[in-house]
Amino acid sequence: MLGSVSGRHQSPHRGSSVEFAEYRRYQPGDDLRRLDWRAYGRSDRYYVKEFEADTNLRLILVLDASGSMAYANKFDVARQLAATLAYLAIGQGDASGLVSAWDGQYEHMPARRIAGQVEQLFARMERLQPVGDNAVCEAISEFAESTRQRAMVVLISDFLFDLDRLKTSVEHLTFRKHDVVAFHVMTAEEIRPSWDRPVRLQDMEGDESMLVDPEEIRSGYETAVREYLTNIEKLMHRSAVDYHRMMTDDAVEDVLSRFLSARLGDAAR
Repeated sequence: MLGSVSGRHQSPHRGSSVEFAEYRRYQPGDDLRRLDWRAYGRSDRYYVKEFEADTNLRLILVLDASGSMAYANKFDVARQLAATLAYLAIGQGDASGLVSAWDGQYEHMPARRIAGQVEQLFARMERLQPVGDNAVCEAISEFAESTRQRAMVVLISDFLFDLDRLKTSVEHLTFRKHDVVAFHVMTAEEIRPSWDRPVRLQDMEGDESMLVDPEEIRSGYETAVREYLTNIEKLMHRSAVDYHRMMTDDAVEDVLSRFLSARLGDAAR
């Protein structure tokens, strides 16, 4: 992983990092190639350049708090997943931050590894309530444009918005060399509804509603869901996003165990 402080992840660089940190007095046995002769010329003393090891992880959690996430327990599951990832990252000395998006707006808490960061992240997640229009695409595009340092960006959403907008946004992240992971939170009811009588469906991000007869729409609905899932998997694969579908009745620890095991396998190869 790329970063600015010493961490627990294998560095992509050999020897010294490209990030200069500070000078220190020369000690016998130091690498003479790191002597700064300009500093010697100014002070008549030997100084060695210190570099920071590029081995820490910057984790950015993008949490969808739009109205559709209020359906069933999607937002609770998404928040639990985000909180667990933040806790794991900060617990091993990595930096973690949060981008939250709701009701057409978004907020960015920068990634930090300071004491108390995990409590601040938890408090922010606790205050969030899913409401209004989706703003995930705008949030991640703004993050990609404004952040120079590479990070692991974890998107946690039901992705119930235009896939062309999603494609543009995630490709913005991958173009900026971020490692992008997507957890697609869904309920079993969304994939295969169990309605046995006419129901009124309410748009959770707007004012529209629709009375439907399940027998009349079942075949077309199931076809549309299959096409949507196929299209989003293709989009994520072509955009170099590590995509994981997560059902709300899946145990968070099982989801993370599979994800981290796959990551360890990729690193070993």
